[in-house]
Amino acid sequence: MDCEAVGRPNQAHAPQRRGRHSGRGQVRLPAAGRGERGLERAVHRVGRDRLPGLPVGRVRVVYLPATGAGRRHRGSGAAVHGADQAAGATVNAAVQDREEFRVSADVLHDFEAACRLEWLETNGIGGLASSSVICANTRRYHSLLTVTTPTHGRLVLLNKLEDVLHVRGVAYPLSCNRYPGTVYPQGHLLLDEFQARPAPTWHFHLGPVRLTKRLALAQGADTVAVEYTLSGDAEAALLELHPLLSFRDHHSLTHENQDAALDLEVGGDELTVRLYPGLPVLRFAHFDAFGPVPDWYRHFEYAVEQYRGLDYREDLFCPGALTLRLKAGQRAGVVATIEEGDPPLAADIVAAEVERKQRLVSTSPVDAPLGRALTVAADQFVVRLHGKRTTILAGHHWFTDWGRDTMISLPGLCLATGRHREAREILAAFAGLCDGGMIPNRLPEADQAPDYNTVDASLWMFAAVHEFVQATGDLQFVREKLWDCLRSIIDGYRFGTRYRIHQDADGLVLAGEADTQLTWMDAKVGGWVVTPRPGKAVEICALWYNALRTTEDLAVRLGSVSLAGLGKQAEQTRAAFNEAFWNAGTGCLYDVIRNGERDPAIRPNQLLAISLPYPVLDEARWQSVLDVCERELLTPVGLRSLSPSDPAYRGHYGGDQWQRDGAYHQGTVWGWLLGPFLSAYLKVYRDAGRERARELLRGLEDHLHDAGLGTISEIFDGDPPHPPRGCVAQAWSVAEALRVLAELQ
Repeated sequence: MDCEAVGRPNQAHAPQRRGRHSGRGQVRLPAAGRGERGLERAVHRVGRDRLPGLPVGRVRVVYLPATGAGRRHRGSGAAVHGADQAAGATVNAAVQDREEFRVSADVLHDFEAACRLEWLETNGIGGLASSSVICANTRRYHSLLTVTTPTHGRLVLLNKLEDVLHVRGVAYPLSCNRYPGTVYPQGHLLLDEFQARPAPTWHFHLGPVRLTKRLALAQGADTVAVEYTLSGDAEAALLELHPLLSFRDHHSLTHENQDAALDLEVGGDELTVRLYPGLPVLRFAHFDAFGPVPDWYRHFEYAVEQYRGLDYREDLFCPGALTLRLKAGQRAGVVATIEEGDPPLAADIVAAEVERKQRLVSTSPVDAPLGRALTVAADQFVVRLHGKRTTILAGHHWFTDWGRDTMISLPGLCLATGRHREAREILAAFAGLCDGGMIPNRLPEADQAPDYNTVDASLWMFAAVHEFVQATGDLQFVREKLWDCLRSIIDGYRFGTRYRIHQDADGLVLAGEADTQLTWMDAKVGGWVVTPRPGKAVEICALWYNALRTTEDLAVRLGSVSLAGLGKQAEQTRAAFNEAFWNAGTGCLYDVIRNGERDPAIRPNQLLAISLPYPVLDEARWQSVLDVCERELLTPVGLRSLSPSDPAYRGHYGGDQWQRDGAYHQGTVWGWLLGPFLSAYLKVYRDAGRERARELLRGLEDHLHDAGLGTISEIFDGDPPHPPRGCVAQAWSVAEALRVLAELQ
């Protein structure tokens, strides 16, 4: 690489050039992969195909005069007395191990076992930091700073920090990575403990020396802080940090390329990095020195991507080395940000985030260990994007906001946790996007038109509004912000809207064609609709009846005479439903009726005929349906999407995209379905069923320690032992558990 330096570099602290860890030559840029439903649109690539040609390998370094900020900005200067204080542990000692989600050394030293456990932090505006508990990235979505932009969508900027502690002439590499055929370095072997909450914290044991590392994202800002505290038998040490950069769309991967044109500005304790034109500028702050040593680190391997049948190798760019001088008992840290203005101190960011999470726990209306943990998890999905729209991200790490997921999740994420203001903002935002009697199915990451290809999102809105009114009593808000949208949906479904969605002569809703996937069972690969359900789907008709009854109730309370007479139509729908969908041979409901043919597949969709606020199924049949679903579908972590007795059942979710999507709704377990099951269970057994309902939630409580620490996965294998799959944190999985917990209080 050519290096153009402007100004006077400080060579005293420049680290030695590190070797290129793996491979030689340039790697071919891969085609963008398409994974689960969050990846079904072609992604925007940030790579050689999108960026203009630039001088090959050119690096520009500008050293600016110090502004006087100096080292006083680096740390808080506060002494730390003991490991508990350094970790910010203030939770009740009897439950702290479970609620702080601690991981012991025996797991951390087992590379494969540790890589299966992940932590996740979010900033409330669509950004995140996440990795495995040993910071060996296993997904393309892992990073220390991923940001959401209105132009490019989500971008992975700071992939990770390679940190090395120098003390008493010994260098201790603290990081670890998977390269072809090896793990290097092996910093996980130096770990004593990890804890995920209230902030990700790593405790290193380096002979007589101890080092504590903590990470936090600033709320409402694209800023990450990493803080270090030295203790034990050492007065001082030097910490060397190598930032590894991706600067890419979060669905893609970076490879060594000639388009990277590094433009660095160094002034005082700040470093400004420009890597590609048109992408955000990344700043680092509060370090002691910087040495420009630009290089590519090649062939990082991401095991989860390999398992998913996608490209799984990446090269990362390192602009150089930051150094921090550590003193025993004092905190020091570095901050990375794309925000303008004076960056906050790392210690202040960490302290503010610890306090915020502890406040979430202490004020949670759901007062149980599972409820407290999930209240913090719920916070990770509620975001305000680009300062314009409050919404719910369907899952981490790749989902955007989906209308269906948002309406299902809103009662648990917002109402059960007391976030009524956010609930109002979310409902109003989706009502403002109502078009042709439909709210959107999916809102793209960048500034693009919404997708409306769903039959159920609009109907789920009525269930969310019903719960909102029950929780807040705010009919004035419904009148001013939601009523026009709700009326438009009723008219659209009665008289017809997109995708042949309309009420048939019998009062049941009919939708779709053979090549469409409009219900939540929406997997489609190429032209293959995996679970075709055109016609009259059982849960759609149940949701339609619930919408009619909800609208009738609101019309009466709001004095809307024109819609107050929907009761007669609702009765027609109810009668037709009970006649058409009851399968006397199985003692449960048909799944879909199309062209007069009834599909007897035993699926969990039928539970909505009982669980919704206005159940459409005759009460005399509730027990039978519940018994069948419990026998055929119930697992400790959710419900199977298809009975194992069905020839189309697929008990394992894995392989390439065709294999995964072929199992997605064909037996795979979904955590969110435990919510409808338990609501139906409580309707059947009432108070006598409350203890069993709590017992059934314990499987999810155990799962909080199995994958994404403190949260609930999207899906699980249908076959025992039901390992977690898909998104490591799913909004409606968390939301439905919270909603039922609130119902049990």
